[in-house]
Amino acid sequence: MDIRRLTDRLGGLAFGGDYNPEQWDAEVWKQDDELMRRARVNLATVGVFSWALMEPEEGRYEFGWLDAHLDRLHAGGVAVDLATPTASPPPWFTLAHPDALPVGPDGAHLTHGSRDTYCLAAPAYRRAARRIADALAERYGDHPALALWHVHNEYATLCWCDHAAAAFRVWLRARHGSLDALNEAWGTAFWSQRYTAWEQILPPRTSQWHRNPGQALDFSRFWSDETLAAYREQRDAIRAHSDHPVTTNLMLPGYQNLDLWAFGREVDLVAVDHYPTGPGIDAAADTAFGADRARSFGGGAPWLLMEQGTNTVYAGDRTLGKEPGEILRHSLGHIARGSEGALFFQWRQSRAGAEQWHSAMIPHAGPDSRTFREVTAAGEAVARLGELAGSTVRAEVAVLHDSDSWWAMKVDGLPSSELDYHAALRRAHRALWDAGRTVDFAHPEHDLSRYRLVVAPALFLLTDAGAENLRDYVAAGGTLLVQPFSGAVDERLHSRLGGYPAAPLREALGIRVEEYRPLRRDEEVTLSDGSTAVAWSESLRTEGAEALAAYTHGMLAGSPALTRHDFGVGHGWYLSTRLDDSGYAALIGRLLTEAGATPEGPGLPPGVEAVSRHAPDGRGWQVLLNHRAEAVPLPQPGHDLLTDGTVSELPPGGCAVLRAH
Repeated sequence: MDIRRLTDRLGGLAFGGDYNPEQWDAEVWKQDDELMRRARVNLATVGVFSWALMEPEEGRYEFGWLDAHLDRLHAGGVAVDLATPTASPPPWFTLAHPDALPVGPDGAHLTHGSRDTYCLAAPAYRRAARRIADALAERYGDHPALALWHVHNEYATLCWCDHAAAAFRVWLRARHGSLDALNEAWGTAFWSQRYTAWEQILPPRTSQWHRNPGQALDFSRFWSDETLAAYREQRDAIRAHSDHPVTTNLMLPGYQNLDLWAFGREVDLVAVDHYPTGPGIDAAADTAFGADRARSFGGGAPWLLMEQGTNTVYAGDRTLGKEPGEILRHSLGHIARGSEGALFFQWRQSRAGAEQWHSAMIPHAGPDSRTFREVTAAGEAVARLGELAGSTVRAEVAVLHDSDSWWAMKVDGLPSSELDYHAALRRAHRALWDAGRTVDFAHPEHDLSRYRLVVAPALFLLTDAGAENLRDYVAAGGTLLVQPFSGAVDERLHSRLGGYPAAPLREALGIRVEEYRPLRRDEEVTLSDGSTAVAWSESLRTEGAEALAAYTHGMLAGSPALTRHDFGVGHGWYLSTRLDDSGYAALIGRLLTEAGATPEGPGLPPGVEAVSRHAPDGRGWQVLLNHRAEAVPLPQPGHDLLTDGTVSELPPGGCAVLRAH
């Protein structure tokens, strides 16, 4: 479904956020109407956590209050992203259906009192979710305020109950076909785990020690598929009454046990929630990481930032505020990378409840506050960018992501506790972002031919098809960097015999890994080129590759640590250890130069972000974000959409959106 239908409906890019009028009274609603106009809000997400009000008892709906709010928003020129409220079942549901409450891997039964207290595999929950989605779509499918459907909220809850066990067995029968095939896939000959009846199989619940890794991997796959089936049921119930686009808000990067490539194929547009995990320049880099992933999961199509924290940065055990100017910079960071707008959670900060300290567009202090003044400035800025609607982003570099490899790296019994899948992806992306390159994420079996450089930071699990695809990419002229512990197992989590990684990839890399040798915690090793490595090392030999750096002590002294192989008309690089930050940045810079991947903003200093969007008719725009504390002159002046004037420098913390020549 063409996202231009949404932006045409809005008259430009989206700006707004979650709106929960049921928390307030009529006097506040009147203020909201005026303040939304002031902030240039044109899209409000409504109903996310309203199941108890919509359906106060099973099968009885009360929609009058929702009618009034949708009519009021429409009269004020605000379109609605209408949510199904199924992420938070009401108390009556859990009392009537206690078997639908989630159960942890240790067998603990969770109780009502938070959100997400449901088991997706429970038949009663699925029936209730379909029923309310159908009722909402039947009533509001052609409401003039409606612009978008929002199924559920941040699908995340896993469950290990008997309903989940029964559904898991159905899924396993479909995947493996027979118990013999399942036993072979899971390696049940080890530890006397062979199954002789389907009823013997359970989810990977808490056990004495290591759980079967094949069982754990398949359960992650199953739960992602079960979640997608639950989404499809609601989506299809909505589509029976409405032709508006349907989506759900994905949460990045590892919050949800989901194959995001699969979800990207099923939603009408990818929508994500993003909350930075560090302050300052780290928040800017994390914004780019989340935005590049969101765009990639939709195949490069425009997408939508469904939630961000207005004044929220999560930093370990602290929730920090944003610095002045970051509300706009973070919003434009997402728009630069393809989002068709910037939405927040939420419009007005709750005065009570579990998230009363979650920031909002209007804080507890009210509209006479720095936060709301910056929100209003951001709304005015986004309103000037309507001509960007429908344009896309191009990248010359890709980082490989595969959910199977992520789930495989979470199983018990791996050689090191420092193997962190998403940390490896973030690190690769950050090095490329620091070098001024826009990045796509890609699956190892995707067509990679448009990329000058592909980085594989964490491909522990790699299928034969993926290995062959990477070999063919290099042979055809691509530059590929493969990092440690890659291609070690196949899709069944069976180790590759005869040396790592998978044979087709070994051919492209010109190496053969014989032994993985994790380093001691806090141990550092020096390589022959002077760089420093930590955490991991490998014993490998070259089979056609050139050794560019070697280990210098211990049993690996003289053994290759970094190699490069000319294969076909491309180049396969292999890094067998984890370089420190400066060494890794230098390696990425060297690869970018060799591959001919050009920076987005040549001539701009570090800390100035440049990303381009391109329209089908040849028009283009460059978004510039200055994360530095000083003004930065531009290589050449340009017309800025934000000021509708010519700019020749970016002020400290400033932004510009230039029409490209």
